[in-house]
Amino acid sequence: MDVYTAVASKRDERRYADRPIPDELVTRILDAGRVTGSSQNRQNWEFVVVSDRDALAEAVYVPRNVRTAALAVAIVCPRPFDAGRAAQNMMLVAWGEGIASCPNGIRDAEAAERLVGATPAIVLSFGYPAKPRDPESRPAEEWSRRANRKPLDDVVRRI
Repeated sequence: MDVYTAVASKRDERRYADRPIPDELVTRILDAGRVTGSSQNRQNWEFVVVSDRDALAEAVYVPRNVRTAALAVAIVCPRPFDAGRAAQNMMLVAWGEGIASCPNGIRDAEAAERLVGATPAIVLSFGYPAKPRDPESRPAEEWSRRANRKPLDDVVRRI
């Protein structure tokens, strides 16, 4: 799928099928974070794959997102902007493979730090969607029109 279709059709998903993600795709998702650009090329992040998703779930705002995921990744990074860039790349690469995802905010930073070994900037949950969606079933422009987003003219200002 082309990049614009991936961006226009990707939705945060919170309901995952009970299906594991193959190791080679987990590696590809993690590598998408690794190759992301970062401020001054510091690359000062760590991607922590958390196997105890039940424990991690208690540290985020919506525990079910993490508890039912096939893969949970905590991004540890002192620069929120860099963490966001890496997270978006990981989620888009996953979506390109038919794997849905959802970013999860940290509700209990101390609990997350105890589990992860550092305070995560964000937790990503990944899994095959419970209700599959074919991003190529319609043009990217149609996905864009159907998105629950403000009109472009409301968010773009030219000076």
